[in-house]
Amino acid sequence: MIKKVLCTTLCALTVGVMPISAQANDIGMETATAASVVGLLPQTMASYWGEDGINVQLSMGQTLTKSLLKVATGKLDSAVVPTPAFYALQAGKGPYAKMGEKASALSKNVRALFGFPASMYHAVTWADSGIESWEDAVGKRVYIGPPAGAANAQITALVKAGGLEPGSYEAVKAPWGVASQSFQDGQFDVYVGSFGLGSQSLAEMSLQRPIRLLSVKPENRVPSKSVGMADGVIPAGTYPGVVNESDVYTFQTLMFIGVNEDMSDEIAYQLTKSYFENVSKIAEGNPLMKHLVSADPFVGVAAKIHPGAARYYAERGIEIPDEYK
Repeated sequence: MIKKVLCTTLCALTVGVMPISAQANDIGMETATAASVVGLLPQTMASYWGEDGINVQLSMGQTLTKSLLKVATGKLDSAVVPTPAFYALQAGKGPYAKMGEKASALSKNVRALFGFPASMYHAVTWADSGIESWEDAVGKRVYIGPPAGAANAQITALVKAGGLEPGSYEAVKAPWGVASQSFQDGQFDVYVGSFGLGSQSLAEMSLQRPIRLLSVKPENRVPSKSVGMADGVIPAGTYPGVVNESDVYTFQTLMFIGVNEDMSDEIAYQLTKSYFENVSKIAEGNPLMKHLVSADPFVGVAAKIHPGAARYYAERGIEIPDEYK
């Protein structure tokens, strides 16, 4: 029996990479900012995993394209993986372009436990900026995510679905952690941020100064599968200081919990089992995660399912799609 231990959460922005654990009850995991579903899910689950005997040493504020590479090379046990980042690793493109065929080979070392819909992109502009639609943002400065993240391609696809072609605006890249303040300081005109629906930080911003949310065109509501997103809606009235009177169409990011293929079947099984047994509890504790309860367990999954996770699905009678077996 795996000995039960307390979970340790490392909230530092940068930590040393933890090698794949020799002890079966101790693993390293990386994720992004705590302000999003991407960070909230593993941070909240860490205590439940600890109760079930898995000590997850969680490092937050990481660039997930880099975290994925650490998992693929065996330098890290697990990470939250953006779906398009895995596709890029498979193809040796994007942030892995210089690696060529080596990137594709490394992608075969990654397995998935489960997927989940994460945050929604909110395209924010000040209500008095004169920008009432994406067409009004021609020639303007638009924040498209951190320099090395998977978000660049996603936000570019979102902006295009709104009606702006690449090159018709000035794309600004900066770390997630400084983006909100940079927008408030006037460093760009449109801030495309990743937020859980009903985000408190965005609500507070809207109360300081009225904001407008930009929508994708109705005919472009369904994104291409290759960008790793799903269609989403921000209902009118979600935020107190937003001037939009109708629903806003946007895109929702998709993620999966990725692990190195050498993770033991028992740990992979327990991580998966604990999540599904406690997802209702974490949803009750934070409204930003209430959508996780009804989510398809394979939404956003791009890698093959780990045998340990497959064991859990078999016990529950959940059929794994052939592409992930």
